[in-house]
Amino acid sequence: MLIRIIPEKCTGCKLCLRPCPYAGVEMVGEVAVLNERCTFCGACVPFCKSGAIEVVQRQLTSVDTGKYRGVWVIAEHDNGVLRSSTIELLGEGRKLADKLQAPLEGVVLGDGVQPLAEDMIRYGADKVYVADHPVLSRYRTGPYADVTCGLVNKKLPEIILVSASTQGRDLAPRLAARIGAGLTADCTALEIDPDQRLLVQTRPAFGGNLMATIHCPNARPQMATVRPNVMKKAALDPGRVGDIENVPVNLDDRAVATKILEVIRQEEGKEVNLADAQIIVSGGRGLGKAENFQLIRNLAEVLGAAVGASRATVDAGWIPAYHQVGQTGKTVQPKLYIACGISGAVQHLAGMSSSDTIVAINKDANAPIFDVATYGIVGDLFEIVPALTSKLKELLS
Repeated sequence: MLIRIIPEKCTGCKLCLRPCPYAGVEMVGEVAVLNERCTFCGACVPFCKSGAIEVVQRQLTSVDTGKYRGVWVIAEHDNGVLRSSTIELLGEGRKLADKLQAPLEGVVLGDGVQPLAEDMIRYGADKVYVADHPVLSRYRTGPYADVTCGLVNKKLPEIILVSASTQGRDLAPRLAARIGAGLTADCTALEIDPDQRLLVQTRPAFGGNLMATIHCPNARPQMATVRPNVMKKAALDPGRVGDIENVPVNLDDRAVATKILEVIRQEEGKEVNLADAQIIVSGGRGLGKAENFQLIRNLAEVLGAAVGASRATVDAGWIPAYHQVGQTGKTVQPKLYIACGISGAVQHLAGMSSSDTIVAINKDANAPIFDVATYGIVGDLFEIVPALTSKLKELLS
């Protein structure tokens, strides 16, 4: 996207100056003009009431793809710590960058986030861009999109990776629309086509019944959101060094449409922390009724595990939706996943098949869950699960 100011329409109201994160608009006499700091992020466009700022969309055929270089990871963080999904993206981004013989670069926005940039380098980034400002202390769509869009237009990365989290699913499409890029959402695998220098993006389609492979040959950057807990995390190298570039931003909280008044964290109990759980015990339709989930909870309690569930049990109202594992629930990657009475529909397998060790308990020897299981137990879960719980309690006590 490019923008230009039509002098004849400008009324000199100065409303376009406040929202620009890079101070790229200034007044010359009574007319607003774009200066050399303008990154064409578009933040000023909705503030112009006279229609003096015109948006010019680029034609895909006019994009010189050779000018774009580097793999970017847009960081997410919480309470001063990088989210695990960002560490996963750094691991995958490192592989892609090495295949392209290009740098891996990170982008971190926030307030007091310099230590996070250092962490990104330790996890594999060659360079990190830091936009540090109080307005960016918590994620809000407007300022995050404005700052990131301007940085992309200035630095021209070849690939941008964003987590398919609530934040990433909000930011990525807005960023793609602003810069005129394609975006593949919810990817579960990424590769490089070395002959055409293309990002090969794979994602589930048609309810997970097939996998779609997507290329973006014309537009740049190539953008993808990646499902959390699908990729392996990058290894930490405490001695690794890289470059950190501080990005000066000029933000005014009065120009941000939303205000955060209070952050309320929902306490769901330790058993529900699926995303970070190292052990998960999941129950499926084979449990028969809601009351029988107590068998799953008992086993999970002994193991210090989180409780998971199949979509069928959630749809039946046996257990809340935040326990659901699968394509339409949480994607998990624990060290141990125990599936009890779960047949193994493709949608469920898409959410847990990357677990290090999978133990399946099912009375149907032909259940698809056994195709991905490390260990399979064919039998009645109402006999096996209580016996397993009792034995583990004895061993762990």
